[in-house]
Amino acid sequence: MPDEPQIAIALQYDKEADSAPKVVAKGLRVNAEQILAIAKEAGVPIMRNVPLANALYRIEVGEEVPEELYDAVAEVLNFVYSLRDQA
Repeated sequence: MPDEPQIAIALQYDKEADSAPKVVAKGLRVNAEQILAIAKEAGVPIMRNVPLANALYRIEVGEEVPEELYDAVAEVLNFVYSLRDQA
């Protein structure tokens, strides 16, 4: 299995302004690599969860995460918040 990413999804969530996290970027293969490179440059945490990425890929950029994926996305947000708390 190659080391390069096959899929990447970028989420944004402002708990003060948003009712749910939103998909702000998504890509396959080369586009996934570009999304990850931009995230790394910006210091954005990256979490690998291929099944969730595949589910989120069906959502259009700018749309909120559907309710059936809230639990899985909450795990991602908890991961990000724990990294932020450690810093």
